[in-house]
Amino acid sequence: MSANPQWDISRALGVARLFHLVCGVRDACVTPFLTLYLRQLGLAAPWVGILMGTKHLIAAFWAPFCAFLAKSYQKRRLLLIGSLLGSVGVSLLMVLVPPLDRDLGYRSCNGSRSVTTTVQTPGVVLTVNFTLAPEPNHPAGAPSLPAKRSTGIRDASGFRKGPGESVQEPFSYLPSYFVSSVEGARTTSGVVHPITSGVKDAPWEGAFKVVSTTLPLLAEGTALGSPANLSATKGNTGALDLSLEELRWTFILSLGAMVFWELLTAPLEQVADDSLYEYLDFVDATDRYRNLWIWRLLGMSVGVCGIAALVEQLDCFLVPSGPRGVLHFYGYSLVGTLALLVSIAFPVPTCRWREPSYKTVKALSLVGGDPRLILLAFTVFLIGAATSTIQNFLFWHMKDHGSSELVMGFAVSLGLLGEMLLHPLKTMLLRKLSRVGMVGLGLGCLSGQLLYYSFLWSWWSVLPAQILSAVSSGALWWAVVASIEDLATPRTERPLSAMFRNQFYGGGASLGSFVGGLVVKHFSLAVLYQASCVVLLLWLVLFLSIQPRLPQQRKINYSNLLAMEASDTSDSEQGTERDWLVKAMREEHSDWKA
Repeated sequence: MSANPQWDISRALGVARLFHLVCGVRDACVTPFLTLYLRQLGLAAPWVGILMGTKHLIAAFWAPFCAFLAKSYQKRRLLLIGSLLGSVGVSLLMVLVPPLDRDLGYRSCNGSRSVTTTVQTPGVVLTVNFTLAPEPNHPAGAPSLPAKRSTGIRDASGFRKGPGESVQEPFSYLPSYFVSSVEGARTTSGVVHPITSGVKDAPWEGAFKVVSTTLPLLAEGTALGSPANLSATKGNTGALDLSLEELRWTFILSLGAMVFWELLTAPLEQVADDSLYEYLDFVDATDRYRNLWIWRLLGMSVGVCGIAALVEQLDCFLVPSGPRGVLHFYGYSLVGTLALLVSIAFPVPTCRWREPSYKTVKALSLVGGDPRLILLAFTVFLIGAATSTIQNFLFWHMKDHGSSELVMGFAVSLGLLGEMLLHPLKTMLLRKLSRVGMVGLGLGCLSGQLLYYSFLWSWWSVLPAQILSAVSSGALWWAVVASIEDLATPRTERPLSAMFRNQFYGGGASLGSFVGGLVVKHFSLAVLYQASCVVLLLWLVLFLSIQPRLPQQRKINYSNLLAMEASDTSDSEQGTERDWLVKAMREEHSDWKA
């Protein structure tokens, strides 16, 4: 133990590890499953894209501003405690947002089984419930429904059900008054076609899509222009107006809760990192700071599987009504309370750190004056845009193929564990492949993941691609950070790295969320992943062709110059070398010239 308790490095590192571990568990409770919960509220892909894009945008620019204020006024610990305490309470506001379908939780928890179909109309998604009945005898020449190709259908577990039963495949979550049931041989105004997602004789993996529906379902024998039909149309129009009003309020309440939540949560990570780094820098122990990120990944890998298992077992027992996933926010608040207790002992420097101001402005000017940093900034921006499509909509894709939340959590944990296991090979990979080669390999793996996701055929098929996350996420960022450290001037490495991770990556994630939601609505999720793959491959070719043509000058590395052995230079060269070093340092610190 240190003689001065203020600089107890072992205790500070132990508290920091525990803090990163608990914060990783806390973030894993909600962050991976947030878009899935928004879908359960009844929000379509464009609205979810707007919400997630706003979230990334706030995190990109609000966190550095709060970190600057907390450092200037010496209020870092107050901000840490306030951020954790506020996020515990504000996260529960998402639970209060009313879903569009009030009966969703009751139906999902009671095992209601019905074939759900969706009909896209401007601004709203209609859901029609079909209960399959035994196939009637058709007259000669009368076509039968294409769905009746077998005497029974399979449920999600693969077992065949009787023809009088049905299967639930909830592709959208909507108000209950939009759900209509057709029994027997009722006639609808549309043609029903099976969609099997590329797997024959597996109706549980698809849905019956109503191709054209222009009027509500008619009673048997009702004429098209009869008064009964007109009244039914009028009632449906009123329900449609009511649904649009509820959709608007659900979106507004979700947006308000998420903005308030992100304003409180975003500054936490950057303030904690800055505090710990400066604390260790006082005693020249920053080399022990670099491996703390592993504890956050370990906490996330444990938390994402743990909360998914709890939701699968206890969600219907504790919250029988409402959308599934409410337990995620309760777990977030519970673990956040534990993180709040740890933050009381988190190491925060008590002395005012004297550094040149406006380091962020200096880092930004450095990016604008170096073409290699500009190229790297565009690369990080595109990485953020492509990664946001995976974070926002991959669980939707898995859910449509019958995946449970436990499998989703295991998929995320598999990628995080792969990144941790690859870390011991970091130095060797950067030396063998070079930084440019590692960036190219990471972009190639990320584009391969996106292409693979567009062709998912089952709930388990996503797991093999998650192994590539070790390269497309971990090794790619190692190369980016190593390139930044080579190109940065002294004392701008950390602000430059923070700018790339927050502003450039966060800005790309925001734009990717906005655009991705629109692409999913107007095309499909597979098209979004394929388009993202093509964009990344084109940028990879451009990156590899431009990089060798850029000037390859390197910044001065003062630590290597000062560590040079005396045997490497003669006595006559030492004075020249010393003069050159003093001149370079004077250019960097102009105030020394006096």
